[in-house]
Amino acid sequence: MSATAECQQLTAMRPAPGTLPAMAWLRCLGGIVRREALRFLHQRGRFLSALVRPLIWLVIFASGFRFILGVSIAPPYETYVLYEEYVVPGLAAMVLLFQGMQSSLSMVYDREMGSMRVLLTSPLPRWWLLTCKLLAGVLVGVLQAYVFLGIAWFWEVRPPPIGYLTVLPALMLAGLMLGALGLLLSARIRQLENFAVIMNFVIFPMFFASSALYPLWRVKEGSLWLWYLCQANPFTHAVELVRFALYGKFEPVAAAVVLFALLLFGGLAVLGYDPARGVMARRGAGAPG
Repeated sequence: MSATAECQQLTAMRPAPGTLPAMAWLRCLGGIVRREALRFLHQRGRFLSALVRPLIWLVIFASGFRFILGVSIAPPYETYVLYEEYVVPGLAAMVLLFQGMQSSLSMVYDREMGSMRVLLTSPLPRWWLLTCKLLAGVLVGVLQAYVFLGIAWFWEVRPPPIGYLTVLPALMLAGLMLGALGLLLSARIRQLENFAVIMNFVIFPMFFASSALYPLWRVKEGSLWLWYLCQANPFTHAVELVRFALYGKFEPVAAAVVLFALLLFGGLAVLGYDPARGVMARRGAGAPG
């Protein structure tokens, strides 16, 4: 019997998700969240590395560009702002972006070590297991984003106090979208060594071809095709969603694009982890019967 057929047989033998008690679903969520939290606490270098990149931009680059890249009056700002104030929402989204990619890296590691296979043999459906993993990673990313916003406050970047509350749903939605992208990428990566390719061809292009570091109207003045690329980049809309929410405002277009990208990436990730046609099937195709 092939590995794919064996996976299908095991899936058919599992009890139907509808017959499982609600406590089993919640226990699964709590276990995965607790595991991710413990991993985060034990890997303090991961926490520090998540803050080093945005802090370098805020402390070094933003200070140097302050008198070069001043931002004129444009929503959600009601007056002229310094470059530091403009760049902080984009850097907070940057924290979520790298956390989503780190989560995908941990998925690849778990798959190589075998713990992912144990998790996926649970009687709970795959989409719920991946959702739990996604939520666990997003909670860690949102915590890191708030720590960065707290450091930015001491750097005299101080949005309205209500903004720290209204930005929470935006951070959650943006984090879910970026985490779903990370899950989708993890379904395509077979080895940890390939993660460097993702860094060069996914993370950095998404970050730099967005409104995280410079306003889109300046991009449009310099290059029209780059402006179209930034508009098509879902990370741009995640940044704008966070930017508006941080100042107590709502950007419906950005929210709609981020939600659409979340459903698209999440659906493709679930298909990627399907044992009949996803990454598990590809890895088992060459195994002996």
